[in-house]
Amino acid sequence: MYNNVKAIERTILSIINQTYPAIEYIIIDGNSTDGTMEVIAKYQSKITKLVSGKDAGIYDAMNKGLALATGDYVLFMNSGDELYAPDTVEQVFASAENADIYYGETEMYNEQWESLGRRRHEAPTTFTHDSFRYGMSISHQAIYIRRSLISPYDLQYQLSADIDWILNAVQKAKKISNTNRYVAKYLVGGMSKAKHRQSLQERFKIFTKHYGLIPNLINHVVIAAKLISYYLKHRKTND
Repeated sequence: MYNNVKAIERTILSIINQTYPAIEYIIIDGNSTDGTMEVIAKYQSKITKLVSGKDAGIYDAMNKGLALATGDYVLFMNSGDELYAPDTVEQVFASAENADIYYGETEMYNEQWESLGRRRHEAPTTFTHDSFRYGMSISHQAIYIRRSLISPYDLQYQLSADIDWILNAVQKAKKISNTNRYVAKYLVGGMSKAKHRQSLQERFKIFTKHYGLIPNLINHVVIAAKLISYYLKHRKTND
């Protein structure tokens, strides 16, 4: 995170107020100067590890967090996002025994913290390596991955490395559990929105790596058709 004094406290409170007791809470800050660190200092006793310093982007910061993590599972929350409810982590691990990956649904929020409803890409009923063929159907805030399955984020992708990271882990997973519940609240925006074209180019490269060029081209025709249908439907609803 970097310079998000407006929203960081919401994120912190959603984590430290969890009913699940065994949470290792690591905060990686990009050398914020807007008062963010002063907010974090209020909750220092609840934070396991805190690193603040210049980084080479969001995935470099996430790799710093991975290098420090010692827990069984990892979950990434951006500054401004929230765990869905105080018992979310407890309910996630109660949903199935000893899964390699747990995942759920995400609710979107705008900068005024008003709900925009569920993500357009609904979480799949069953999650496999093929589930991202038509887009990233699970946000990284809504997926818990066994730490032994993960590798560092690939820094050649500046905006979409989380897609590649999740797909790499899914290939190694033997048991994946759908929690069948909302598990995260996501603050819309971020660099992938600000640099949308670059994000799309990276996604195309990642999907080609995982699914092959020709299948990916065919999949993108389907994606385009679904997107057009979605916006036409919602335009009629708004009219």
